[in-house]
Amino acid sequence: MPQRTPDVSSAKLAVIHESVPVLPAAEKVPVSGIVVPEPAAPTVSVQPESVRIKQPYDAFLVLDVEATCVQGSDFQWPNEIIEWPVCLMRWKDKAPDGTANQLETVAEFRSFVKPTWRPTLSQFCTDLTGITQVSKQVDKAPTFPEVMVMFSKFLSDNGLLHPDTGERLVRFCWCTDGPFDIRDFVIKQCFISKVPLPDWIIGDVMDVRKIVSRIAYHEGRKSSGKSAKTYTFPRRLSLNLTSQLRFLNLGSFVGRQHSGIDDTRNIARIVSELARRGVRLEPNTYIHADRRWQWMGKPGEILEEYLS
Repeated sequence: MPQRTPDVSSAKLAVIHESVPVLPAAEKVPVSGIVVPEPAAPTVSVQPESVRIKQPYDAFLVLDVEATCVQGSDFQWPNEIIEWPVCLMRWKDKAPDGTANQLETVAEFRSFVKPTWRPTLSQFCTDLTGITQVSKQVDKAPTFPEVMVMFSKFLSDNGLLHPDTGERLVRFCWCTDGPFDIRDFVIKQCFISKVPLPDWIIGDVMDVRKIVSRIAYHEGRKSSGKSAKTYTFPRRLSLNLTSQLRFLNLGSFVGRQHSGIDDTRNIARIVSELARRGVRLEPNTYIHADRRWQWMGKPGEILEEYLS
């Protein structure tokens, strides 16, 4: 998924992490433009024990899209989705009373997507995401409406949707790192492609970043033993994906950052750990399906005079 920075909606460094570094307790880690100290060793060195609680959802769809971008663009830009990766997670141990704490990935879906408004990727976008025009990546990829049909079949093949009616057969929840993927990128793409928001994605979303950042805030208050004004993490801190993994003592990012499927797999690691710790996994972010941007004209029409 594109990096959430103040000035570039898709700026991430393409870094492959091959080993798990040992971080000193006082190391400074940049998070969303803020320099924040890593939590002291006692905060993260001991994993909390597993906790079983009643969980309301049966399955989770972890999504982290990649989208077109140009250098200097922000969330006002008409980004087009170019990678649609999803990890489907289910409980391994859900009891008849609904309690569980072991969540695993049971299936994956990944497709590149061909943009239609600006079909040629910027060099900036390719350098950051690793996605290219050639082979089966963009030029030969299906369009967004075609990918939605393919993904709907994936959902029915895995028992989440009725193959004929599209009715939800189990309670499933979408999970993303921040609200951006569905709130911004999916809503924009449906407008550009002139398709309605699919029924299977309508609804609220579980913002994983919000959950982990809230835990960090409360852990910071407990570890500091001081007032709310002097604890380790500020209330409005938004931990990026790498910092979430470190805070939860899960080690480094696995794979290539800004590869949609690798980002998605790392978010799934976090969701699994939250489940193990007894966090109730449920939607926490409202998605406004009718959200509009200034550059939107008639369905599918982009008014370029409104683009900066």
